[in-house]
Amino acid sequence: MVTKLTAEERKSKLPALPGWEPSVGRDALHKSFKFDDFNAAFGFMTRVAIKAQEMNHHPEWFNVYNKVEITLSTHEAGGLTQRDIELAQFIEKVVSAG
Repeated sequence: MVTKLTAEERKSKLPALPGWEPSVGRDALHKSFKFDDFNAAFGFMTRVAIKAQEMNHHPEWFNVYNKVEITLSTHEAGGLTQRDIELAQFIEKVVSAG
């Protein structure tokens, strides 16, 4: 069973995810990304989708042209878990790799 992050885990893990903000009204993290064009945004989403499928942990996301908004939360746990942290870390690696 997957469990939600404790307050102490949140304090130690969330600062390492710059730009990820708590979602309003729910136990989730949210971040917006902007790319040069649609192809770059779609390529990013493809890389994240492959990892998400491997993890069996799928983000909520919204894409318009060069913008991608991502919300992470573990539905079966009712909030943030280590899975969300790991996927956010992967997403940050993809973005920094360009």
